[in-house]
Amino acid sequence: MKKRIGILTSGGDCPGLNATLRGVAKALYQRMGEDVEIIGVINGYSGLIKGEWRVMQPREFNGILTVGGTILGTKRTPFKLMRVIGEDNVDKVAEMKKNYKEMKLDCLLCLGGNGTHKTANLLSEEGLNIIGLPKTIDNDIYGTDVTFGFHTAVDIATEAIDRVHTTAGSHSRCMVVELMGNKAGWLTLYAGIAGGADIILLPERPYSIESVCSAIERRAEQGKSFSILAVAEGVFDVAEARMKRKERMAKRAELGYSTATNRIAKDIEEMTGFETRVCVPGHMQRGGSPSPYDRLLATQFGAYAAKMVENEIYGITVAMKNNHVEANKLSDIAGKARLVPESHGMLDVARRMGISLG
Repeated sequence: MKKRIGILTSGGDCPGLNATLRGVAKALYQRMGEDVEIIGVINGYSGLIKGEWRVMQPREFNGILTVGGTILGTKRTPFKLMRVIGEDNVDKVAEMKKNYKEMKLDCLLCLGGNGTHKTANLLSEEGLNIIGLPKTIDNDIYGTDVTFGFHTAVDIATEAIDRVHTTAGSHSRCMVVELMGNKAGWLTLYAGIAGGADIILLPERPYSIESVCSAIERRAEQGKSFSILAVAEGVFDVAEARMKRKERMAKRAELGYSTATNRIAKDIEEMTGFETRVCVPGHMQRGGSPSPYDRLLATQFGAYAAKMVENEIYGITVAMKNNHVEANKLSDIAGKARLVPESHGMLDVARRMGISLG
């Protein structure tokens, strides 16, 4: 009897999704041949709710190792709304369970980040056979040392920082590079160090604008005419750290900005006199072909997930720990975030290199 394996990609896209789809599919076909059928769910959990799916052919997984994005499409379907019945009167959880059964699935593989894994755990608790695969450029999924997409995003963000060095030096400017990372600063920390940033600001560490400006002025006293700041989009200062999120966002809206970056640039100009510019690579950090590292990681994760399918081990998500691929229980990691701890070695590296952390 054929095993029917559902697969979906949910949340924001990132490099490596297609490579992981390919890893899963090729490993399943290799091990199980014609005894497996892969069902592609379109646009993530939205497609699972609406019953949008198709039986995929082996040829669809050819030639996608290097392709960015996702051949299945993706949409953000917030976990907090999963049990909320809106104006459309749709019980999302009931519909997902119904469509899982109508597709006659033996299990469902869910590729995504923290929100995706929370919904995956919800479905697992509802009795469905679920396997998660950790994707996010933020690298903030609990229980795994790395997620696919992260290293490619570090490459892209590092190049963005590299490219502003020359213009900063030519014009004797401060360049503030805003990188993705709303709650976790892994991307900014790694790209900031790799790109030679002088100041790195992370969401985990509220910054002091006085400390930032002091670092810039010290560089000027040393004869350095420019400074590069790598700033995670989710940073906030020590005063904002005492506010609740809604209060903080309301205050920012009142002042006319959504992230701290433009305010930081304005304050630097006013407090130091240095001409300052903001650079936002934005969604370029999510796009394009995955790096060789991420292709390897995606293939490792996909092959391991296929092994879990073959062995009928469900309710888990794939993880990399100490360079070894293994699995975590979904119930152990759902709802938890992996943030940069104060004790992390890369922070010590930054300090020893004279990088200001604000």
